[in-house]
Amino acid sequence: MTTPHTSAPVTVPALFEARAAGRRLSMLTAYDAGFARTFDAAGVELLLVGDSLGMVVQGHGSTLPVTTDDMVYHTACVARATRRALVISDLSFQADATPERALEASTRLLQAGAGMVKLEGATANKREVVRFLVEREIPVCAHLGLTPQSVLRFGGFKVQGRDEAAAQALREDALAIAEAGASLIVLEGVPAALAAEITAASPVPTIGIGAGPGCDGQVLVLHDMLGLDSGHRRPKFVRDFLAEGGSVAGAARAYVAAVRDGSFPGPEHSYS
Repeated sequence: MTTPHTSAPVTVPALFEARAAGRRLSMLTAYDAGFARTFDAAGVELLLVGDSLGMVVQGHGSTLPVTTDDMVYHTACVARATRRALVISDLSFQADATPERALEASTRLLQAGAGMVKLEGATANKREVVRFLVEREIPVCAHLGLTPQSVLRFGGFKVQGRDEAAAQALREDALAIAEAGASLIVLEGVPAALAAEITAASPVPTIGIGAGPGCDGQVLVLHDMLGLDSGHRRPKFVRDFLAEGGSVAGAARAYVAAVRDGSFPGPEHSYS
């Protein structure tokens, strides 16, 4: 299986060009040079150095123990091996508590090789942080819906936006965070119909994870994409691409192809 792509680096404007052309974007998490190099060569457009490393790499029960130092280290590992994909790095828990703290952490992540930072939520405080960072030339990806850093408040990893009040709040949050300057929005654990509606109304591209096929792209944690035991119950939205691809590189190519042709995610991977 081949995955056609150009050798030009993926930039923030390229994300909007892909959306305008109807080309679905593929994103995978990566935490080290080996996987980053393999995924980059397979045509994955976006590599997310996620604070999910707290669970799948460090063995914690949530993302909360991950520090900025952890994120900087893993970002540098990924960036050294990446030639084309856009590297996005998570701001760790409370690293975005104030605009100044977010600027300090984001600066370190960009200096380590990231091309964009990601933060969770769209409260007034988070919107202020986004504006502060964007005004200082730091591209931002927002993360809405099931935001893992809010797991204590949510009472677990639960689908968000199922009642009308929560759905309306997500619609408003997506528009507000885009207006604040976010260039990309990850929608996690959101009913497929709602995610499609948000995507249609959003002025910026959306990336779904457990949000159905209506987003502009998809993301999976690499361990889930490979069908590996990551220490937590396998979510509904996961598909084992290693079984299809026969190797890590083959799995990555199969994932990219399935995202691009719309065969992933299917109805069996979506919430209603």
